[in-house]
Amino acid sequence: MRNLSQRGRGMAVLVVLIASLGMTYYHLGIFIPRAIARHAAEGLGGGYSFGGDFYPVWLTSREALLHHRNPYSTEVTRAIQAGLFGHPLEARSAADPAAHYREFAYPAYVDVLFWPLALLSFTAVRIALAIAFGALTALSIALWLRALRVVVSPQFFAIALLLTLSSYAVLEGLFAAQPGLIVGFLLAASFAALVRDRLFLAGSLFAFTFIKPQMSVVVAAYLVLWAASRWRERRVFLIGMLGWSATLQIASLIVWPNWIADWLRVLSGYGRYSPPPLITYSLGPRLGPHLGPPLIVVLLAAALVLGWRMRNVGTGSSLFALTISLLLALTSIALLPGQAVYDHVILLPGILWIACRWREPATASRTFRVVLSAATLVLFWQWIVVLPLLAARAFLSDPIFFARGVWLLPFHAAASVPLATCAVLGYLLVETLRQKRLEREVEVTPAQRA
Repeated sequence: MRNLSQRGRGMAVLVVLIASLGMTYYHLGIFIPRAIARHAAEGLGGGYSFGGDFYPVWLTSREALLHHRNPYSTEVTRAIQAGLFGHPLEARSAADPAAHYREFAYPAYVDVLFWPLALLSFTAVRIALAIAFGALTALSIALWLRALRVVVSPQFFAIALLLTLSSYAVLEGLFAAQPGLIVGFLLAASFAALVRDRLFLAGSLFAFTFIKPQMSVVVAAYLVLWAASRWRERRVFLIGMLGWSATLQIASLIVWPNWIADWLRVLSGYGRYSPPPLITYSLGPRLGPHLGPPLIVVLLAAALVLGWRMRNVGTGSSLFALTISLLLALTSIALLPGQAVYDHVILLPGILWIACRWREPATASRTFRVVLSAATLVLFWQWIVVLPLLAARAFLSDPIFFARGVWLLPFHAAASVPLATCAVLGYLLVETLRQKRLEREVEVTPAQRA
C-alpha cells in the first residue's frame, strides 16, 4: 500500500470492510444454518453446535472436578457425544460416525488449565470464548508483526485485521470455540518475546502451545536445535519451555496418574475416524493412502534439514522469521488434519511476511510473480466470490443454490491456502539464501580469492 494515496488507502479499507462483512454474513447466516440442518437430517443435530470444539474440554474438566472421572473413559466419551449430537454414537452402519468419535483427544493438562470454566454454564462459556478468541486472534496480528520486525500503516493493519477475522479459517474457529486459536495467539506472543530477547518468557509461553502439540511440535524441534547451538546464550528459552511443560504434566499426573497411557491410546485410534493430514487428504482417496505417508516423511525430513541449517541464525535475522513461517506452513500440510481449517491460523506469520516483503529483490523473477499471483488468487478467493454469490442468492432457487453445491464456492480454495503459502515461502527462502550467497561472493576480494 506504499504507492497508494491516503484516499486510495481509505477506499481499500472500505472495500475490504464490505467484503469482510459479506463473508461473515455468508458463513454465519447461510453456511452454518445449512450445515446444522444437514447434521439434524443425519440424526446428529440434537446437541451443541456453537462452541462444539470446546465442549469436550469443558465437560471433561467439569466431570473431573465434580465427579473425579477419567476424561479418556468410555463413559465420558458417551457423555461428550450426547452433548454434541443429542445421543451417544452407536456406529450401527458404515455411514455412522465411529463409536469413539469426538472422544477427548487433548493432553490431560488442558483440563487442568481450563478447570475454572467448568464452574460456569456452557452457554456462558461459549459466548465468552467466542469474544475472547476473537480478541486474541486480533492481538496476534500485532504480535506477529512485531515478531517479524515489520512496521505497517494503520490502513494495512486494518485490512489485515478485517481479512483475518472474516476468513473461513477464523470464522470456523470462533464458531466452534476451537482451542487452536489460543495456540495461534501463544505462538505469536512467544515469538514476539523471543525477538526482544525475553527468552524465559518466550519459552514459558511456548510451553502452553502444547495443548495442541501437533500445531507446534515442528517449530519446537527447530527451537531446541536453535537453543542448543548457542547453549550459553539461549538455554534460558529451553529452561522456560521444558520447565513449564514438566510442571503441567506433573500436575496432570497428580490428578490422573495414568493419563499419558490413556492419551496415547486415544491417539492411536484417532486416525481411524479423523481425516488424514492435509497433504494426504488433498491427493484424494485413491492416491492419498499410498503417496501421502511418503510425502509426509519427505516434508518432515525437509523441515529437519531446514532447522539444522538455520540453527545458528539470530532472532533479528530475516532468515529466522522466514524459517519459522515456513515451518509452521509445513506443519499445516504434513501434520494437521485435512478438514482442520481453523488450525490454519498458524499460516498468519507466513502470509504477513509475504504481504510485507513481496517486493524485495529476492522476489524479482517472473517465476516468483507467477507463483505469487496464483497464491494470491487462492488466498483471496473466498472474498472474491462471496459478494457475487450473495447477489445471486436473491435470484437462484434453493434447489439450484444448495443442491448443485453453488453455496460452497467460497470454501473451495480453503485446502489450497496452506499449499500455496508453502510454495511462496519455500521460493522466498531459496532465493534469499541464493542472494546472500552471491553477496558473500561479491565481498570476497581478488586477493582473498588468490
